[in-house]
Amino acid sequence: MTDALVKKLDSSFLTLEITPPKSTDFSKTLDGVKAIKSLSKIDGVTITDNPLAKLKYSAILASVKAQNELKKPVICTVSMRDKNKLAMQSELLGLNDFGVRAVLALTGDPARLSDQPNVKGVFECDSTQLLHAVRLFNEGVDFAGKAINPKPEKMYAFSVTNSYAKSFSNIKKKLHKKIENYSSGIISQPVFDEDIAIKMLEVFNEVRSEFSDERKNAKLIFGVFPIVSLKTAQFLYSHVPGIYVPESFIDALVKASKISPEEEYKVGMELSRDIYKKVQKINPRIHLMCANKFSMLDELLS
Repeated sequence: MTDALVKKLDSSFLTLEITPPKSTDFSKTLDGVKAIKSLSKIDGVTITDNPLAKLKYSAILASVKAQNELKKPVICTVSMRDKNKLAMQSELLGLNDFGVRAVLALTGDPARLSDQPNVKGVFECDSTQLLHAVRLFNEGVDFAGKAINPKPEKMYAFSVTNSYAKSFSNIKKKLHKKIENYSSGIISQPVFDEDIAIKMLEVFNEVRSEFSDERKNAKLIFGVFPIVSLKTAQFLYSHVPGIYVPESFIDALVKASKISPEEEYKVGMELSRDIYKKVQKINPRIHLMCANKFSMLDELLS
């Protein structure tokens, strides 16, 4: 399944982000995914790993369960905030055995954001070392240079990038580092502006053109997050770096919110559907983020 998912990067690509719950019951979350009428349009899913350093069900076990039950390939997020080199390699071995052969490499949100008292980040490695580990595994060796027997099935690494900066030179440098370390696909933070999407793709293509080997085939994947409330739009605009929400988007939601919550939702969905269609035309590789509110996806994808 994983090989087929990565192959789709050459044409069109649609994945869905799933965040496991703070619960022993992941099945309820998967039931919500299974209820999506347009689920057949989604090529694969990603599983988050304790985002914002908040306690959640294991990303590793959730990835195995999701792939088995949804019958779709999974990209498992691995955050280096919580792992040293030994734990990280151990998880890659286990994932490989269960056929989960794509990982999204993250350094991880800072531990100070955690909802658990006195949590300390490990941060022995960052996402670059995880990308390097995947490459080593594909060569059949571990970090110590010792052979892994049998040799793991081929694994694929994915990375993330901000979708906006006042100066794109910083984004460009980080993209170069991720492609240099063999990221098959790089998923952006949510995009809410057509011009930003065009700029992102131009910068990405400029960076990957610097490589002449297989790394030149890396692909940019646009993050899409439907905003259906003024509160969410204002929070992203004011508090989340690396994302640009146009003032026109917010103004439209302000106007709609004065009419009714229903109108606010309707306008937000119309705006979200519009930007989804625009960025898909610019680059037909999309990663859907919906904070587990899966029911809205049928409207977005209609």
